[in-house]
Amino acid sequence: MKPIGLANYKALFTDYMFLDGLKNTTLYWVASLVLILPLALIIASLLNSVKKGRGLFKLLSFLPYITATVAVGLIFNIMFDYNSGFINQLIQAFGGKPVAWLTSTKLSKVPVIILNVWRITPWYTLILFSGLLTIPVELYEAATIDGANCLTKFFRITIPSLSNLLFFCFITIAVDSWKIFAEPYILTKGGPGTSSLSLFQYLYINGFTLFKLGYASAVGYILTLILLCVSVMQQKILKQQSGL
Repeated sequence: MKPIGLANYKALFTDYMFLDGLKNTTLYWVASLVLILPLALIIASLLNSVKKGRGLFKLLSFLPYITATVAVGLIFNIMFDYNSGFINQLIQAFGGKPVAWLTSTKLSKVPVIILNVWRITPWYTLILFSGLLTIPVELYEAATIDGANCLTKFFRITIPSLSNLLFFCFITIAVDSWKIFAEPYILTKGGPGTSSLSLFQYLYINGFTLFKLGYASAVGYILTLILLCVSVMQQKILKQQSGL
């Protein structure tokens, strides 16, 4: 072996596959923040308001997270199939035309995002639900006496009381999003082309398919640096918003 210095890092920034993977993973991260956290908070609030059958509802809402990703990915692959998939059959039932979800460079990321959101949301629902149980009921009762409606109580009591948990969720969602692998690998293999390729998948391809271990290590270090930067950025933004 010969030392090559920073040659791998220089090559990365002229590598279209790495740049496409970086762009795609950024989109996965943004979509996860926009979709997963609000959905988890809404579902957790609904679970907290349910009195009868809460255990059953908790089981049903948490089931996607404990289901094997590979098995669910294969089911989603069948659902989004162009010819016989359930999604296209539903679209055709309403008079639309079938969509090439898995073979379109423009739409291939959509099934990946949907699968990721469906699979990960229950975990954050459970975290936020546990936080809701710690909020004193007296706060809501006092707000009701003062004439506050549901939205006011949600934004003035619920969200501030969950600020620490929300911060934790922001960070962990970023980590989960930037290391996304199974969803694009099972649904699209990162394709067509590199339209749904993730950075973690590109690291895997270089390390365990092409056996370019040095190049894969460079991708891994870049990914670690990105995660550190994203975490610090999120921490500063949330501190500014909370006035700390």
